[in-house]
Amino acid sequence: MTQIRLNAARLLASAVSVALLSLSPAAHADALQDISKQIKQGQHAQALEQVDKYLAGKPKDAQGRFLKGIVLTEMNKPNEAITVFTKLTEDYPELPEPYNNLAVIYAQQKQFDKAKQALEMAIRTHPSYATAHENLGDIYARLASQAYDKALQIDSSNSSAQNKLALIRDLMGTASRPGKASKPIGDARPVEPVKLAEAPKAPATPASPTAAPPAAVPATAAPAPAATVAKPAEAPKPGPAKASGDANSDITRAIDLWAAAWSRKDVKAYLAIYARDFKTPAGESRSSWDAERQKRINKPGAIQVSYENLRISVDGDTATVKFRQHYKSATLKTSSNKVLIMGKRDGKWQILQERVGS
Repeated sequence: MTQIRLNAARLLASAVSVALLSLSPAAHADALQDISKQIKQGQHAQALEQVDKYLAGKPKDAQGRFLKGIVLTEMNKPNEAITVFTKLTEDYPELPEPYNNLAVIYAQQKQFDKAKQALEMAIRTHPSYATAHENLGDIYARLASQAYDKALQIDSSNSSAQNKLALIRDLMGTASRPGKASKPIGDARPVEPVKLAEAPKAPATPASPTAAPPAAVPATAAPAPAATVAKPAEAPKPGPAKASGDANSDITRAIDLWAAAWSRKDVKAYLAIYARDFKTPAGESRSSWDAERQKRINKPGAIQVSYENLRISVDGDTATVKFRQHYKSATLKTSSNKVLIMGKRDGKWQILQERVGS
């Protein structure tokens, strides 16, 4: 099967073999392998027919639904593929691969902001997902190219913008001259996961879905220039003092775990981010607050929590964390400013206070 990544240069394709490991019974595993084989052989219509039959008996199966998304992408049906992958992110917010595949499709459509958001969700779900990090760098490069193009349209004598645009286009492998529009994105298809868990009613976290590294590192993936491009003005983590650099990383990691646990409705992991001396918003007892949070999180339906514009101010073993929180459930969709007061407890950064507002 063809596995495509958003490469650091031109979003090119690279072929790798399929390695689906099913946790379902042997008959189901064979069915998935047959579908994978048909996709690899370019028999997309047959593959779609088979995956639909498979899903008729197992409509919640994550692997089958993921394969259907791949088939639809191969058949140049991006809108249908987007529907499949989006529903997967709602039902299984702990899986990073559907977010990554959404990003690839959005990038094909030049919807780079949406691609960026999808990749950020993949990374928040699995911070060690290297493919998503690389793809996000590619998106930043594409966005930067567009911004420098615009700057040169306004002031064609801007030598700084010319040099930066030339650097990015050299990285991306294009021959476009500064000031002209970038070349269209090439043929890009989504990454396939190595492992996706069976799709039970309450989805279990898949066994190391991000463990498989990319088949090959593109020769054009120049880390230094990409790192320069991958930090636009609105990127989170504004520059703290060097002394608090490690604290910033640890705090960001704690916020990522908090949002991911909330999204997958893992109440135990979610509450573990709150310190034992957490000051409850209304002054109620901690046990009452925990019980109320558990009741709300366990309501039927998926939850999706994300954040942006993270700002961290560290003062010794205390930190003030501000960000824009986005919350989506079956009955509510809202965005609000969130402030967390965090403290270091037993070597870990935990939430001491929480409030909504700037």
